[in-house]
Amino acid sequence: MIAYITRRLLLIIPTLLGIIVINFAVIQLAPGGPVQQIMAQMSGEDAGVTGTIGGGGGGDVGGGTDSFGASGDSIYRGEQGVDPELVAKLNKQFGFDRPWYERLGKMIVDYVRFDFGDSYFRDEAVVSLIIEKLPVSISLGLWTTLLTYLISIPLGIRKAVNDGTPFDIWTSGIIIFANAIPGFLFAVLLIILFAGGSFWDLFPLRGLVSDDWDQLSWPLKILDYLWHMVLPVTAMVVGGFASLTLLTKNSFLDQIKQQYVLTARAKGLKQGRILYGHVFRNAMLIVIAGFPEAFVDILFTSSLLIEVIFSLDGLGQLGFEAIIRRDYPVIFGSLFIFTLIGLVMKLVGDIMYMLIDPRIDFEARNV
Repeated sequence: MIAYITRRLLLIIPTLLGIIVINFAVIQLAPGGPVQQIMAQMSGEDAGVTGTIGGGGGGDVGGGTDSFGASGDSIYRGEQGVDPELVAKLNKQFGFDRPWYERLGKMIVDYVRFDFGDSYFRDEAVVSLIIEKLPVSISLGLWTTLLTYLISIPLGIRKAVNDGTPFDIWTSGIIIFANAIPGFLFAVLLIILFAGGSFWDLFPLRGLVSDDWDQLSWPLKILDYLWHMVLPVTAMVVGGFASLTLLTKNSFLDQIKQQYVLTARAKGLKQGRILYGHVFRNAMLIVIAGFPEAFVDILFTSSLLIEVIFSLDGLGQLGFEAIIRRDYPVIFGSLFIFTLIGLVMKLVGDIMYMLIDPRIDFEARNV
């Protein structure tokens, strides 16, 4: 196992490098940039390609081949009437006056030291921003993953035991219906129904806690926090429990048909003893071992739109604003952290496979 873990850890290095280089190359072709955001604000234009957040805009970076953006024949409108010396000063400030390969090399060297630089628009270190926003996203990810497993595993087991019965059929209909609705659309529906949209005003619409949270007692702080989490977590759970439920059901059905289950039944063992004393460990192998990857998937993909819809100041919201404003240090820093956590959690998942079932040996497969 030690040799396998060592190989996997070493593979993280070229994987991270490859992802950084590919995304850096993609940015070269993307229109817009921080210099254009500033020039759009100075000229009062709602410019360009990317739209605005706080008055920003986008276009061809530097009107040509400088900075991160794509080259183009036309001059960006925001440059018209702007002092060329100011444009050159902005390019130098953001480091866009240097060739792309110098910027890429410096970025890789800095990232080895976990130095992601400062945000272009927030005037704060990227590491500080990520640390500041991470608790919000982790809260969403942990609660969603926990509730998804608490719902999916018992439901999947019961569906397997009652395979083909009316219970299995109508629950499958509910699961298919829930899986067909995008999480963000269900979030909007919850807001309309329960957050003062058109019907009841039962839950808060935005934020992780209330404005007066610091003044509340500890029991009320916990209740306030949980009250704010109800709608966003519900929206994420509804969109994510379907596949895990069906995976649990199919895993149990596969094990129930095995010879050792038939032998246990022939010996007169009760159904509960067979299910939870013999079948459960084998059937739950793939479900439990997939917990780290499921958490990462929920944390870094499902939560993005949910954070935006419910105005939760987490990593999803941070990444969304960074992309719109072309805040490259935040984009690349977040991507680096996301990728690193994803690779590590993938390794943790493989280790959990081996711990749960010692028969699995990745080293023997030369993985």
